[in-house]
Amino acid sequence: MKAIEIQEFGGPEVLVLRDTVRPGVESGHVIVKVHTAGINFIDVYHRTGFYKNPLPLIPGMEGSGVIEEIGDGVEGFSVGDRVAWSMSPGAYAEYAKVPARVLSKVPNFIGLDQAAAVLLQGLTAHYLVRSTFELKPGQTAVVHAAAGGVGLLLVQMAKAIGATIIATTSTEEKASLVKAAGADHVLLYEGGDLAARVRECNGGSGVDVVYDSVGASTFASSLKSLKPRGMLVTFGQSSGPVTPLSPLELSGNGSLYLTRPNLAHYMQTREEVDWRSKELFDSVASGKLQVRIDSTYPLSEAAAAHAALESRATAGKLILRVGD
Repeated sequence: MKAIEIQEFGGPEVLVLRDTVRPGVESGHVIVKVHTAGINFIDVYHRTGFYKNPLPLIPGMEGSGVIEEIGDGVEGFSVGDRVAWSMSPGAYAEYAKVPARVLSKVPNFIGLDQAAAVLLQGLTAHYLVRSTFELKPGQTAVVHAAAGGVGLLLVQMAKAIGATIIATTSTEEKASLVKAAGADHVLLYEGGDLAARVRECNGGSGVDVVYDSVGASTFASSLKSLKPRGMLVTFGQSSGPVTPLSPLELSGNGSLYLTRPNLAHYMQTREEVDWRSKELFDSVASGKLQVRIDSTYPLSEAAAAHAALESRATAGKLILRVGD
């Protein structure tokens, strides 16, 4: 089969299309003929070696397609089912071996491109607002990188709950997209003290929660944007890892809460995966959640897709079209 196979850690240039062995089915797994692979920052971390994995590696933690083989012990799925998954590697390939426990059936009213574009980032947005910090009507949240794949979904979900959203992004063009997604206030990163501008949007007070996927460049302002006993949810680091923090900084800024969640810990059971994915797909079908696909690349152009993602010039989701 054709697959993107990383043989050494590095820049986008290490994403090379190669002929490799098609995976064999194992107990508890299925073989999926891949239609679409979603591109996410976790793929960048795997490519660079920031998150260590054995090499060679076929990246891609999110995909969609059709089941071709089923291993022993798999229940609830059949050959021919349209499925999508996240948090299992190998999507940048014509075929992927996927644990059944992370699979979601794709309803007929959802396209396979759309499923791969929304699942990982949509499940991320879902656990952030429904579980990590369960956002309530009337609360105020900051969403950094609001024009990104997760950001646009997060803004829409938070707004549907009834929260006030202060969003940040990098350009006026992206600000228009974020505003259209439902943000009450949109701030550009450039423009002076970000925390002060957040508080100005909130009548001089700190906010209840900051959802921060940017990391190094926004972390300090995120802490200063919170009200006493507010929570900083740092779930990514597109600008680089956060420097070490003394716990005294949390007490000094108002007895704050700090968490670094991971999607895998919020989809540990079949019931949890089904709950989150059903709410996600239902929201897409009803039109409550709009999925923006920025660009579609062929599998052979995975390197160009990664370069575009890392440029932070995209707005919405990038996907790889693998199959017909």
